[in-house]
Parts: sequence; structure tokens; C-alpha cells
Amino acid sequence: MKIPEGAVSIKYRVPYADTDMMGVVYYGNYLTLFERCRNELMRGCGVSYGVMEKDMKIMMPVVEAHVDYRKPARYDDVLEISGWVAYASGARVKVCCAVCRDGEELASGYTVHACVSSETFRPVRVPEYVASSVIPE
Repeated sequence: MKIPEGAVSIKYRVPYADTDMMGVVYYGNYLTLFERCRNELMRGCGVSYGVMEKDMKIMMPVVEAHVDYRKPARYDDVLEISGWVAYASGARVKVCCAVCRDGEELASGYTVHACVSSETFRPVRVPEYVASSVIPE
């Protein structure tokens, strides 16, 4: 997956707790890596998840997730996780992520979120600060 200019990137050193019996990062933990990056991406859009939920009364639950695994990450690897908003319309947001080590892509994928009211759990429009951060695929 090509990482577009303007994507948010974070560094993450793999702790032993993230690995499985084979000594590689457990496959389910890649979605946690995506979430770590997504948190910083939301801050980069202008508002943290905490502010969005508490003050704006909006939550963004995951309604779809997809990961393509290419190569394993291992204990003590320093990973670069990049994320960007690829789509935002109505109540839906698609966030793409790529996990790399030394410039080599290990995994990539996306999560789709529904914007909902934290009070009613009914759909609400994607906040403008998120919609204006879209970097098309």
C-alpha cells in the first residue's frame, strides 16, 4: 500500500508481550497497532477521541476491519505505523494503515467506522475536521 504524503506516522518498539509462541507479532495485535496510529491521526485532525466523545458526544466504533499480512514483525523491532483518512461521507469513515520496518511494508489494511451519538447510538455526520482530512486512495 502506498503511504500518501500527509499521513500520520508513529514509531513503536515491539514488546515481548505482543509476540506469540513463534516469536512473531500475534496477528490480532496489528489491529491494536492500527488503533495506536488512529489515535494520533485523530489528534492530527484537530480533536482527540477523548474530546470527541466527552465534549462533542460522538463515538466512532469499528464496523469493518481488514489486514493484509506480508512479513512478520518480531520482538524488539522498531515499527513505523502510518495512517490516514481515506474516505469520509455521511456517517462513515475509512482509515488506512501501513506497518513498516526499515521502510519495508509488513502489513497494511483499513478500518471502517460509523460515527454515532454517544447518547443515542444513532448515526451522525462525520465531523468536519475529520472529513476535511481525507487523503483519497
